[in-house]
Amino acid sequence: MSIWKRKPLEQLLAEAADSEKGLKKTLTAPGLVALGIGAIIGAGLFSITGLAASMNAGPAITISFLIAAFGCIFAGLCYAEFSSMIPVAGSAYTYSFATMGEFVAWIIGWDLVLEYAVGAATVSISWSRYFGKFLSGYGIHLDEAYTLSPFEGGIINIPAVFIVMVMSLILIRGTKESALVNGIIVLLK
Repeated sequence: MSIWKRKPLEQLLAEAADSEKGLKKTLTAPGLVALGIGAIIGAGLFSITGLAASMNAGPAITISFLIAAFGCIFAGLCYAEFSSMIPVAGSAYTYSFATMGEFVAWIIGWDLVLEYAVGAATVSISWSRYFGKFLSGYGIHLDEAYTLSPFEGGIINIPAVFIVMVMSLILIRGTKESALVNGIIVLLK
């Protein structure tokens, strides 16, 4: 058994056609657009952009966004090519399994998990800061030991942990429910 073993396209298509084991289409085009917008305007856009512009980039922050948009266009074209070559659900993991083998697919799968974990942690920390500022507007001040990470001089960021737990419970409920909550949050933003 080789770690470079590839999964044939016929097998991928057969697995996708199996309604009991395959992934079902649950998101519509507006839901996918809302997911993309939700990822773009996560808490990081509101909290980091102003800081980066004032401390480092100044007006050049607009140019950096244009460069990032240019990179996103190419990433989108890559995913469009993936989906046209191997028309099944599974993103880069499925494509790499079919073309480069099981080991590369395993690395990409764990890379995707790491990407989502880091993104979720960043957004939850920003939401925690928003929550702290919201409460301080009503005269409630939380102890910094419990609102900062150990890297920032705190013990544990309890609001961020709570936010991650709530979002995890929503994700466990299902894709439709997660997309609905995401759409509501995007509309509020």
